[in-house]
Amino acid sequence: MLLTSLQLQNYRNYKELDLETPNQVNVFLGPNAQGKTNLLEAIFVLALSKSHRTSKDKELIGWQGDAARISGEADKRYGKVKLDLHFSGQGKKAKINGLEQRKLSDFVGTLNVVMFAPEDLEIVKGTPGVRRRFLDMEIGQVQPGYLHTLQQYGKILQQRNNFLKAAYPGGANATMLEVWNMQLAEHGVKIMKKRKHFIHKLQTFAEQIHAGITNGAEKLTIDYRPSFETDALQDESVLFEQFMIKLTQVKDQEIRRGVTLVGPHRDDLAFFINGKEAQIFGSQGQQRTTALSLKLAEIELIHEEIGEYPLLLLDDVLSELDQHRQTQLIETFQSKVQTFITTTGLESVDTSRLRDAGIYHVQGGTVMR
Repeated sequence: MLLTSLQLQNYRNYKELDLETPNQVNVFLGPNAQGKTNLLEAIFVLALSKSHRTSKDKELIGWQGDAARISGEADKRYGKVKLDLHFSGQGKKAKINGLEQRKLSDFVGTLNVVMFAPEDLEIVKGTPGVRRRFLDMEIGQVQPGYLHTLQQYGKILQQRNNFLKAAYPGGANATMLEVWNMQLAEHGVKIMKKRKHFIHKLQTFAEQIHAGITNGAEKLTIDYRPSFETDALQDESVLFEQFMIKLTQVKDQEIRRGVTLVGPHRDDLAFFINGKEAQIFGSQGQQRTTALSLKLAEIELIHEEIGEYPLLLLDDVLSELDQHRQTQLIETFQSKVQTFITTTGLESVDTSRLRDAGIYHVQGGTVMR
């Protein structure tokens, strides 16, 4: 997979940009606050229809107007594909080869990316919400229908929470609550099964990569922690029954608090290094290595799932890695993964290891070769 061009209109600090990106490695060089991260964010948004930096689409629109556009052309194994994403106060419109997509979930996955930024350390040591977002964004790229199921679950969750809030203190209508429970569990078990499957595959790649980075000194394991105990994640009907039983058990507590306490919206992940939880006992170096292993594992997992490598976006991350980890990262993407790198100076990048690299200078929302 190769992104050969990127066009921006009124996106962040870019009024107009038409950029050719034919190289295997593309380095965006310049001082801070000039627009380097905005370029990588735009590629990320073109792949996933949402930003990794904000949940508010209006923040992507430059102050010069009331709409923004991101377009790009990619070479994929089955041919060229043209992508177009338009943002306005009326929402988002997505097109593939000029054809408007009825659902954004049909657009997501056409272009695949793996983003690695300094804040990705939070996947290991941050909140459960950060880890759920990591899961959802990556699964959504390779599992058709996952994002749609997730959206449906979110709507049901919000409506169920509203029902619980309205029910207190008089108690909830048992029949209506049962209806909401069944809908929540129906969509929830689909999400849980896909997460379990994804984590199992991610574990396979991450364990091997982590062992390589640490010269066999450390074993990384990933533990999926759903919001209730279950041994039957492979059997959807049994999982559904367990979900329903757990909802019954917490019913009174949910009504008192006016919030749903069980479901994939409360799932979490845990990472263990040689049997000890990295979030609690891991050093910063071990946490960085864990985050790096996860990102490199994502690349291999996506390749296995779709038959080609994703784009790799490295946002000011090479300067955060020591020489050994940087070498591991460069050797992984070199010659097989098109990579986009932002940096304030080339001294932080081992350029002697980079082949087929294009250097771009970014200043004030303009890009020059």
